Amino acid sequence: MSLLETSPAASELELDSRKRLMLFSGRANPNLAARIASKLGVELGSVTLKTFTNGEVYCRYNQSVRGADVFIVQPTCGNPDTGLSANDALMELMVMVDAAVGGSAHRVIAVTPWYGYSRQDKKSRPREPISARMVARMLESAGIDRILTMDLHQGQIQGFFQKPCDHMTALFILTQYFQDLGLEDLVVVAPDAGRVKLNKQFASKIGADLAILNKERPNQQVAEIGYVIGDVRGKNAVLVDDIIDTAGTLRAAAEAVYDAGARRVYAAATHGVFSGEPWAQLRAARVEEIVVTDTIPLPAGAPDNVRVLSCADLLTSSIRQIFTDGSLSDVFGGENQLF
Repeated sequence: MSLLETSPAASELELDSRKRLMLFSGRANPNLAARIASKLGVELGSVTLKTFTNGEVYCRYNQSVRGADVFIVQPTCGNPDTGLSANDALMELMVMVDAAVGGSAHRVIAVTPWYGYSRQDKKSRPREPISARMVARMLESAGIDRILTMDLHQGQIQGFFQKPCDHMTALFILTQYFQDLGLEDLVVVAPDAGRVKLNKQFASKIGADLAILNKERPNQQVAEIGYVIGDVRGKNAVLVDDIIDTAGTLRAAAEAVYDAGARRVYAAATHGVFSGEPWAQLRAARVEEIVVTDTIPLPAGAPDNVRVLSCADLLTSSIRQIFTDGSLSDVFGGENQLF
C-alpha cells in the first residue's frame, strides 16, 4: 500500500498540521488581553509569570505551544496593579518570546500596542542612544517573527525592524468618538509641526479646520508653547497627539488655545502614559474631556473627564488577519499609513 493510501495516518497528519492560534498575556495589560481573547473566541493561555526578590523576571508556559502561532499581548508599560515597571514589562516580553521559541512555537508575534522607548528614535544631542532601535534589535534577538503595534511616535520606527512590523492606528476610533459628540465649529490643533500630518487627517475625518501650536522643547519632558497658528476664536478645539505623559504639554497647549479665544478645549491621544503627577496638571488645564485608548492601563485617581476607548476590536481584527495570512490594510481600507 502506498503512502497516499494510508488514510488513517494521512488524516492524523492533516489534523496535526492545522494551524493553531494561542494567545498569552504578560502582566503589563492583562485586561486588554482578556478583551481580545473574548472577541477572538479563545481562552487566554496559561503562563506562570513572577518577579524574584532580586528583581529578575521569570516565565513558564503551562501548556504546549509546539507548532502554534503564539501571540503575546504585552505593551511595554508599567502596571502598578501587578507591580511591573516599564523596563520589567520589556524584559518580561523578551523572556516570554524566548520561552515560546524554545517551546517550538511555529511563529511568535509580539502584540505591543504601546512601544516603549519610541520617543528615543533619534539623536537629539551628541552621545545619546537611539533606544527605539535598540529595543527593536533586542526583540528580534529574542526571537519574534513579527510585531503588532499602534501609533508609533514616528512611523519610521518600522524601519528599525528587519522582521515585519504591523503599524495600526487608533485614528478611526478617536475620530468616531468626536463625530458622535456632534460638536459644532470644530478646529483640530496640532501640538507641533511634527504632528501636522496626523492632525490634518484627523481634521479631515471630522470635518474640522486645522491649527498648529508653535512648541519648543528646551529639555526632555519640558515644553514651551509660544502661540497658535490658525483661527481658534469661538471654536471647540481638539488637541490631538499620540501620547499624553506628564500632561505638562497638554496643560500649556490648552492655556495657549484658550488665550487665543477658543470656546472649549478637548484632547485626544492614543496612548495615555500618565506618569509623574498628571492628574494635577489635567485638573488645572480646563480641558473638557481627555480621550485615550486602553493600550496602557489607566492609573488610579484619574479625573472624571478622562475617557478610555478600547482598541480591542482593532487588535482582534489585526490578529485574525495575521493568523490567516490576510491583508492588514483591509482592516483600515488601506488608510493606515499616516506618517
